[in-house]
Amino acid sequence: MKKIEEYVRTIPDFPEPGIMFRDVTSVIQDPDGLKLAIDSMIRLLDGIDFDVVVGAESRGFIFGAPIAYALGKAFVPIRKKGKLPCETISADYELEYGHATIEIHKDAILPGQKVVVVDDLIATGGTIEAGCKLVEELGGEVVKILFLMELAGLKGREKLAKYDVASVITYEGK
Repeated sequence: MKKIEEYVRTIPDFPEPGIMFRDVTSVIQDPDGLKLAIDSMIRLLDGIDFDVVVGAESRGFIFGAPIAYALGKAFVPIRKKGKLPCETISADYELEYGHATIEIHKDAILPGQKVVVVDDLIATGGTIEAGCKLVEELGGEVVKILFLMELAGLKGREKLAKYDVASVITYEGK
């Protein structure tokens, strides 16, 4: 059986020279890779008591929804501004070149619910930090943050230091 790392395609010098881009699409387009990714992430939740899985747009949906389904939990999307139809709360965060806003439905998380936040990759941690703030603003408790891949050189874990963070694969560089 292949390791999950063997499914990840690395593209050198994308999007700019010196960057080693870790492509998640090569994992999810292979049935065995997708199954291994989801199963590996689920194993990192062993012993964690939680009610809801929250996934950040868009690749957090790819991994979060099947995890929620497999474990019999609710799934809540965090979306880019203007994509959710009901009343929302929002959080701004910084990108490498600018800023962005994400939103969650105001009624998506109930006070006291225990939440696992899922995304495909942790780089600088800005998106998920903003997502955790939204969960907490609604009264939820973030009990775990889960990623398939981590780019340790970008120090996203430092931004999320107050949370229990886990990743299936860790790459030391950027």
